Amino acid sequence: MNRNLLVGLMLSSVVLLAALVSFVWTPFDHAAMDIPAKLQRPNGQHWLGTDHFGRDIFSMVMVGARTSIAVALVAVGIGMGIGIPLGLMAAARKGSWLDELIMRGNDLVFAFPSLVIAILITAIFGAGAINAIIAIGIFNIPVFARITRGAALSLWEREFILAARVAGKGAARISAEHILPNVANLLIVQGTIQFSLGILAEAGLSYVGLGAQPPTPSWGRMLADAQTMVSFAPHLALIPGSAIVITVLGLNLLGDGLRDWLDPKLRLAR
Repeated sequence: MNRNLLVGLMLSSVVLLAALVSFVWTPFDHAAMDIPAKLQRPNGQHWLGTDHFGRDIFSMVMVGARTSIAVALVAVGIGMGIGIPLGLMAAARKGSWLDELIMRGNDLVFAFPSLVIAILITAIFGAGAINAIIAIGIFNIPVFARITRGAALSLWEREFILAARVAGKGAARISAEHILPNVANLLIVQGTIQFSLGILAEAGLSYVGLGAQPPTPSWGRMLADAQTMVSFAPHLALIPGSAIVITVLGLNLLGDGLRDWLDPKLRLAR
């Protein structure tokens, strides 16, 4: 196992473990306010200190991990669940009106960043984690569609695909039985990358008030609340910011390690 994969797996596992443990235990109730204990620095009782409402930051970070992972995971699932079939269809019908329609639709979505899409959705349906999931998921669809199409196109001219055609298999069956398994490694790696970008996107949307709403903790919301208190309580910003950095770094290293580990050429070299 290479170093990037090992370090990425360790960092990602720590964050995932914190999110899972938060379902059954946190040091304090993440929403409980204790005004006399506000703005405490890390100590024996509150391991990471308290915020301006006296809430325990460690508990909020744990629940915030759950929020970020849930939003990013569902959003990536939406992107993969819709984008991969679209990419396979576009590759199978290269040059047809269906291919052109799918790719021009991807270009249209790419023209609007996820933040703009989130603002539009929020203006219609209101702010919330569900709308953040929809916005990030919509932005992930063309990413997976393009990558799937590009990888699949190089396979459609291979001999084993021609043999499948001679055997009487249709385009849909060939895509499912032969194309998809051969591009799965690439999609898994891209999934980890998009997952880390989803964490960042969720934090960004929450920072501007379009993501998870109070009292549900979110790392982006914690950063937004701390921005006016950095001079006298820097831990309020450093702790959620560090959580975002560790999570994104871990997922990027995991994706990089998986890419090296799953690459057939590197596998043969090893």
